[in-house]
Amino acid sequence: MELRLYDTLTKEKRPFVPLDAKNVRMYVCGPTVYDFAHIGNARPVIVFDVLFRLLRHTYGEAHVKYVRNITDVDDKINDRAARDFPGLPLNEAIRKVTEQTGKQFHADVDALGALRPSVEPRATEHIAEMREIIERLIAGGFAYAAEDHVLFSPQAMNAANSSLPRYGALSNRSLDEMIAGARVDVAPYKKGNTDFVLWKPSKPGEPSWPSPAGIKAEGRPGWHIECSAMAWKHLGEHFDIHGGGIDLVFPHHENEVAQTCCAFHRERMANYWMHNGFLQVESEKMSKSLGNFITIHELLKDWPGEVLRLNMLKTHYRSPIDWTMKSLEESARTLDDWYRVAADVVPGEPAASVVEPLLDDLNTPLAIAALHGLRSEAAALSGSLRLLGFLAESAAQWESRKQQASGVDAAEVERLLAERTAARARKDFKESDRIRDLLAAMGVAIKDSKDGTTWEVAR
Repeated sequence: MELRLYDTLTKEKRPFVPLDAKNVRMYVCGPTVYDFAHIGNARPVIVFDVLFRLLRHTYGEAHVKYVRNITDVDDKINDRAARDFPGLPLNEAIRKVTEQTGKQFHADVDALGALRPSVEPRATEHIAEMREIIERLIAGGFAYAAEDHVLFSPQAMNAANSSLPRYGALSNRSLDEMIAGARVDVAPYKKGNTDFVLWKPSKPGEPSWPSPAGIKAEGRPGWHIECSAMAWKHLGEHFDIHGGGIDLVFPHHENEVAQTCCAFHRERMANYWMHNGFLQVESEKMSKSLGNFITIHELLKDWPGEVLRLNMLKTHYRSPIDWTMKSLEESARTLDDWYRVAADVVPGEPAASVVEPLLDDLNTPLAIAALHGLRSEAAALSGSLRLLGFLAESAAQWESRKQQASGVDAAEVERLLAERTAARARKDFKESDRIRDLLAAMGVAIKDSKDGTTWEVAR
């Protein structure tokens, strides 16, 4: 069965044909490192990690290159640095913020079972590439300098008599719709309402670099040009897959397409544009004002990362997801069972019943349904779960971590179980029931069988 992916640009699911099967290339927009990543940020991390694993399974690990960037120059970073380190020079404070939040992001996504990307470029390391793209755009008549800014003109792009794509094609909007529906920065130096910033002057103390286009004042890049530059540097002018959240389609990805295609006179930037859907919490939009803004870091205090991963993959990546406590509890019970059956088994080849749904535009809900049918085939279950990024621990490690997270004292549980066994042996069932109820109140579930009594932390 061939891999088929849904392309946001063409609005269709079609066979994936890489530009070069020995060098499959994917770019995904990564974090802006100014704060803890929230659970909505985890969705593209997990979704495109599954795709990365599937591509490696299909084409070979050595033939897939996955680039996920880190944005380390941004107004939000500047604001956070000034707030958290008011006694430091701004640039030094910014460095502290980006180092701390970048380290925390890596710790969080590692816990989610996500592989590190092949390359993880930082925006500030690619200023030269940004300047070169900007100079190309000015030379081609697609951008202009005004009052120490450089701006891109979508009107100039759409007026060009060439094979360039139409600005607005990815988000399926016309220029008029963008003007009417977008919050457009009003500035006297802009030639058109939809013109967007490629480069801007830096304020005193802010990060700054020599400007392009002969501008004397030092400045810094706009957000959109950063990803165009990093993708070009590491994947080339034209590559296979570009991914991210649905919220990035406009304006970020639309502007990336415009910059890259106009700078390099290309019809396409990426052959497939993939976007994951929105996430809600208990049927409500996640927001700090509603008090339901949840970070990955907070959730990891109560749940193993693999529980969060499974909970995310139970919904198809293009569909909206409702993040609920009930669903988390169900995911935890499912993983408890999988760990008992498959964690300590030598993994076999992933089952076709699991791989085939993944090849159909990452149909993870159907793949997970197939996993439930593999309980009697432990080796196939083990190999299939590992393909999806599960079973990073042994069954004993999994159980131990559950106990630690719950605060259960294993030694005390074993002592009470021994007392219960003794009570049952002398037929003191009242005492046996009392100890069972005491264990239940401690969050421990016990199971009696002909082979003895086992226990686990109750979910």
